[in-house]
Amino acid sequence: MRSFIRALRALLVLASGLLAAGTQASDYPAPSQGDFIVRDFRFASAEVLPELRLHYLTIGTPVRNPEGRTTNAVLLLHGTNGSGAGFLTEGFAGELFGDGQPLDARRWFIIIPDSVGHGKSSKPSDGLRAKFPHYGYADMVEAQRRLLVEGLGVNHLRLIVGTSMGGMHAWMWAGRYPDFMDAVFPVACLPAQISGRNRMERRLIVDAIRNDPEWKGGDYDKQPQGLVTALRMVTISAGSTKRFYQEAPTQEATDRLLDRMVQQRMKTADANDVLYAWDASRDYDPGPDLVRITAPVTAVNFEDDERNPPELGILEKEMTRVRDGKFVLIPAGERTRGHASLADAALWKEYVVELLVRAGH
Repeated sequence: MRSFIRALRALLVLASGLLAAGTQASDYPAPSQGDFIVRDFRFASAEVLPELRLHYLTIGTPVRNPEGRTTNAVLLLHGTNGSGAGFLTEGFAGELFGDGQPLDARRWFIIIPDSVGHGKSSKPSDGLRAKFPHYGYADMVEAQRRLLVEGLGVNHLRLIVGTSMGGMHAWMWAGRYPDFMDAVFPVACLPAQISGRNRMERRLIVDAIRNDPEWKGGDYDKQPQGLVTALRMVTISAGSTKRFYQEAPTQEATDRLLDRMVQQRMKTADANDVLYAWDASRDYDPGPDLVRITAPVTAVNFEDDERNPPELGILEKEMTRVRDGKFVLIPAGERTRGHASLADAALWKEYVVELLVRAGH
């Protein structure tokens, strides 16, 4: 029973961001939160949102050198359908932000935004529904940049840490703004277009909602059944084949496990938000900019991550184009949980320390 609970938590924490900001892990300063409004934000689609709200958490205090450059800022980016609040757990913040830990918040200024379409930032379910601008990853990264520069006065980052979608955003940051950061740490993602089974899964998630007559072009009165199908796919692809079998080795147990996890997600999920978030990866293609990256990069993936299967060899190939790039493959083991392993910072935090040393910490 305990192993099931651990697995369920791992699947839900970052992928869905269902935990509230009040669930703070111990031994680090309390987060502050705020909202930054960007007026007339123009998306790559040429759609314009009169007011784009960007919600964020900060932990710690910024430090600037005599020239006014921020010297201790860390940008932490969440995954698809998650939020910044999802990082505030013992398994993540409790392993990273405390006294003497890799991102000790008494020394670092940690910035955790809710990306466009997620958490408490502007998203379709706020009221515009399917009339909300059709954002992509490029829009999300640009909004993050404007939050930092215009909203928080942060003109340089010591480190970017991103998990899943946030890791893909980190790759985009490194290639588009190579002088803005000193180090980059993407977790559970690949620096290449989403293709193969990963792309097929995303198509299934999006099409399950969009092709459901109950969706009604985004103007549904109740959550369409297609959302349930979509969340089943999200749940399955986030886990580990081995772990799912160990925790539910019979037909009945497997059905109960899947239903329980999806029901938990359904408590806060919205069909338009889910559709938009999974469709947003359509413009993700960091490959052409990999050669522009100057900051040291350590990319971490997991052997049992079925969204980013290591047997494809993509990370090994693409990392050769990064000037100071290193990748780490965490072996499958008792603690790993497939893609959801990213929520367990104890599995990879030592590599954050190593990266900061390489970057001249």
